[in-house]
Amino acid sequence: MKNKIISIAPARTCLFGDHQDYLELPIIACAINRHIRLEAEENDTETLHLFMPDIQQQRSIPLDTPLDNIASDDHFLSAIKVLKQYGCVPNSGYDIKITGNIPINAGTSSSSAVVVAWVQFLLEAFGASITINKEYIAQIAYEAEVVAHGAPGGRMDQFSIGLGNIIYLETGTPYTFDIIHTPLDSIIIGESGVPKKTIGVLSQLKEKALLAIHSVKEKLHDFEIKEAKREDIKKYLNYIPDTLHPYLYAAIVNHDITQKAIRAFRKKKIDLKEIGVLMDQHHEILKDTLGITIPRIDDMITAAKQAGAYGAKIVGSGGGGSIVVLAPKGKETAIIEAIKNAGAKDAYQVSVDPGARILQN
Repeated sequence: MKNKIISIAPARTCLFGDHQDYLELPIIACAINRHIRLEAEENDTETLHLFMPDIQQQRSIPLDTPLDNIASDDHFLSAIKVLKQYGCVPNSGYDIKITGNIPINAGTSSSSAVVVAWVQFLLEAFGASITINKEYIAQIAYEAEVVAHGAPGGRMDQFSIGLGNIIYLETGTPYTFDIIHTPLDSIIIGESGVPKKTIGVLSQLKEKALLAIHSVKEKLHDFEIKEAKREDIKKYLNYIPDTLHPYLYAAIVNHDITQKAIRAFRKKKIDLKEIGVLMDQHHEILKDTLGITIPRIDDMITAAKQAGAYGAKIVGSGGGGSIVVLAPKGKETAIIEAIKNAGAKDAYQVSVDPGARILQN
């Protein structure tokens, strides 16, 4: 019987820390129960045959494919190249079908889920010189998707998907993470139907935020963005041009909000209203200071709040994409309908997912 492998990777949503991980500031995110499913069956060739019916694409990767000059969007090959450093070398062919129900280009990390599922499959099929666990899968996926191509993102997507649950991730070097087991039963995702603008928005905001931080450090050599206090913002703004004020302000305030959120999550008895208020505050910075929302997203947020949501915010890079909503029990249906009536392409309730995994046949 030929070897069969099923690799599953969930979507993710960011609760706190959008536009923070590329500054090596912490985030709080969770895996949600929308998935990429990779089904692989060993064949008698020296080729990895990929079939992706959801996007009507297919591809063949011979095992001897050169790994030099890999295109910036070719995460399949970059993952193979990175994995070779860990002793994972493909030596047999597979027929591979990749499907999923994660919306594409909607801010819930469908592309990162594909990378995590692919890395997990390769490790399961061909082994490695290291002991494999969820953290290594997440780190290798991050190296393949971000580091290998000098992309502007951080670790949030790969680690949220790989580790699963709700995580608090310190994104710097070295990174650290905590798994938060607080139940969140009433999470709603609302899809705007407007494709997000990941690379352009991320690159522009990252460049300006880093320039603002560097400008402060030129005047205050011991300045560290991780240690900057909200009450000292006015002092820091005096050291930079007016054009950079929003980016430094957003970095410091959003970091402060994330710290308040993790303290709220770690309480013995969680107060969902408190979490919701902090989500609203985070969204206000993303909307009014960084300007990454669009009218449809704004309308969806307003509708969710008017229907009784504890809190709501845009997710991801911005310019489109999705929102995440924290709803009181019993009001999920009303909030979903309100979001749809405000122009959303779709809205639905999700639950926290345990993360990437291999399904046993």
